[in-house]
Formats: sequence, structure tokens, C-alpha cells
Amino acid sequence: MSILCGLPLIECVYCIPCTRWAWKRCLHTAGHDSEDWGIATAEEFEPVPRLCRYILAVYEDDLRNPLYAPPGGYGMNSDCLVTKRTYKHTQKQAPPYIVYLDHDHADIVLAFRGLNMAKESDYAVLLDNKLGKKKFDGGYVHNGLFRAAVWVLEKEGDLLRELIEKYPDYTLTFAGHSLGSGVAALLTMVAVHNREKLGNIDRKKIRGYAIAPARSVSLNLAVRYADVINSVVLQDDFLPRTATPLEDIFKSLFCLPCLLCLRCMRDTCISEEKKIRDPRRLYAPGRLYHIVERKLFRCGRFPPVVRTAVPVDGRFEHIVLSCNATSDHAIVWIEREAKRALELMQDKDDAMEIPVKQKMERQETLVREHSQEHKAALQRAVTLSVPHAFAPSEYGTFEDFDDESEHSDGSFLGTSSGESSKGNKQKESWEDLVARLFDKDETGHLIPKKVS
Repeated sequence: MSILCGLPLIECVYCIPCTRWAWKRCLHTAGHDSEDWGIATAEEFEPVPRLCRYILAVYEDDLRNPLYAPPGGYGMNSDCLVTKRTYKHTQKQAPPYIVYLDHDHADIVLAFRGLNMAKESDYAVLLDNKLGKKKFDGGYVHNGLFRAAVWVLEKEGDLLRELIEKYPDYTLTFAGHSLGSGVAALLTMVAVHNREKLGNIDRKKIRGYAIAPARSVSLNLAVRYADVINSVVLQDDFLPRTATPLEDIFKSLFCLPCLLCLRCMRDTCISEEKKIRDPRRLYAPGRLYHIVERKLFRCGRFPPVVRTAVPVDGRFEHIVLSCNATSDHAIVWIEREAKRALELMQDKDDAMEIPVKQKMERQETLVREHSQEHKAALQRAVTLSVPHAFAPSEYGTFEDFDDESEHSDGSFLGTSSGESSKGNKQKESWEDLVARLFDKDETGHLIPKKVS
């Protein structure tokens, strides 16, 4: 009898936080995520629509006879396509990609396509994280996406180095959408960390663009690499906001209500401070660009506004209850709205009749402002006690760590004095990194190392 009397009480305890969570989510819109951010300029946002078109081009079998080209085409010269890798070439280790020489913008581009729902190999990359996040450069990364990035750089490293030596003034850009965004972001980090493999290219010439980014890196890495990685989010896109491990989402498709109920309880009861101090929690990488085009209680789309920042706290932490959460993830919509946003920025500049010299000066000012904002974000990471964070150097540094530095409660030993342990720990060579992740079969092909 006492058990029966206790059931209503248990139901109330369970329903109250769920109701509170639902109420908060109904009032929370995508605009709240970036309401305090600055407005992006045409100069910094210019590559985004173009790179979206290059990503879309990966889906084509023949660029000379495209089947899915957006209005205006891809803006690509098929003769400048260096190579195209399909699922056959990637050997189930990474999504398909292209290497393209963009002579008009002095850029060497490696672009990945997004998740193919019909390909088992893409799910294998996505779900390869069950053994825990992989450690890299003083933080954590998604294991499957990291392995794919290392595989691609090992496969294409010689080609990229030849192109960089042939075109020394060109930048090197990695771009991807959805699943490909995670690979592109981690490939940017791996390339920056192993620049000797690419002929010691200057860090400032390496860029990464994660379109509709997956949460693939820990917070310290997300902030530290914000000078080279840019993430682009359209309005209500669910993926950058999905803190639940991706592998758990796909495993829970047949019990999604149970998962959502657990997320209700967890999001309501766990403080933001505790989330930030979780060293294994993954985030969207780099500088964030948020395309906002809808408002609360207003129907239809409005002229898109692009906001940008390098936030430490509030990096798309809450899922938005929106019927557009999945459509905003589509690369077609992102390309279209990014193009509209860029045209509005350029029209505004033209209307103001800004001289070319003044535009160049504004570009130099923008670079300085981004550098200052990046340093401020690194310093805020220290203030918020983000694991492995301390006073930034030129590009920002975070403490390296090894297996022995981890406590039983998941926390890590760290130095409050700001001294890095890099001097005490030798950097892992490229050959050692590849050997740690892969074995070789009889033909010399790389295959994922089996972990017992």
C-alpha cells in the first residue's frame, strides 16, 4: 500500500523537471544563442557560399555535366579539379572528397561531402567512439572522425605538399558538411599540428570550414584552434546543439522518447559550470558563424543576418524545438542562405560606396580584432577553469596530458602557474601517430587498429 502511495510522488518529481525543461525550450529560440555576438563582415564571410558549392560538387559524378548544380552553378573550372575520391578510393575510412585548385581565390581546397544515409561505412566512422574520446594535443576528439582525418592526410599528404610547393602563395582550405565537417575540422587540427608533412606551411595559411558542424572536439581545443577553424550554423540546426554522443542517438532511434526524457532531466539538473568543466564533453569547433533568419512568433524567413564570435560558454548548448531543426542542416539551404546573407553585406558596402583602400584597411583591422577576440576567449577559458587551460601564448596553449595524469574521477592534474608541460613531453611524430591508429594489410593499405 505504501508503495502505491509513493507512485504519485515519484511521478510528480519526474514531471516537474520535464515540464520546466519543456517550458524553457519552448521559449528558447536560435536567436538567443548568438544575441550578444558581433555582426560578420563581407570580407570574412565571403568564402562560405563558395565552399558550400564546392562541397555540393563532391556529390557530382561528372563536373562537366552536373546534375545537382545550384542556380548559377558551382563556380568551378572542371580542368582545375586535381582529384576526386569516391567511396571506392576511401576504402570505408572517410567520406568522399575532392581536391580543387581555386586559382581565382589563390586557394587549394579539399572538400568533403556529408553523411550518406545509405552507406554503412559513414555510420562506421560516426559510431567509432565507443571506447572513449581520443586524446590529441591536450584535449579530446571524436575517435572515428579523428581517425578519418589522419587517414586522409596520410593518403593525400604528398599531393598537398606538391601543390603547396608549386603554389607557395596559396592558402590551404579544408571544408566539409555534417559528417564531413567533423573530418575537415580535425584534419585542419592535424595539419596544423604536423605542418612539416606539408612542407612547413605557415599556420596562417591553413583554414578549416565546418558547415553544419558535428560536436567533435573538447572545449579547450574548440577555443584554441579558433584562429584557423570556422563553424557555420544555419538558424535552428540540431547537430551543433546535440550534446548527446552521436553514437547514442543512432542507437536509440527505437527508444527515442526514453532518451529525450533522460535528456530533460539531465539538462535541467546539471549546471552550466559543470558542463564546461567536463574535459570529455565535445563541442562545435573554432570560431562560430550563426546565420539568423527567423524570429520568435514571426512567420516566414527574414533577410539573414550573420553573427560571429569565439564564445567559451554558450556554444550552442541547447537544442531548439523547431520544425526547421532538420531542414536547416541541409547543405542546399545553407548554401542558399549564406549566399543571400553575403549579397546583403556586399549591397550594404556598395551603397556606402566604400573605397577599395578603405576596404583593405578594414580587412587589416578585422584580422587584428579577430586576434584580440581569440586571445580574450582563451583568457576566459582560464577564468572559467576549463580543463587544461592557462594563459595564452601567440596562438594559445593548453596543457598536454597523458594517461597517468588522469584521476579516478575523470579530472586531470594541471598547473595553475601557467607553465606548459610541452617542454617535458616530446611531440608525437607523424609516423608514430599513424602507427598508433592503423595497421597495414598485405597490400600496404591502412586498416584501423583493433583494440582488445
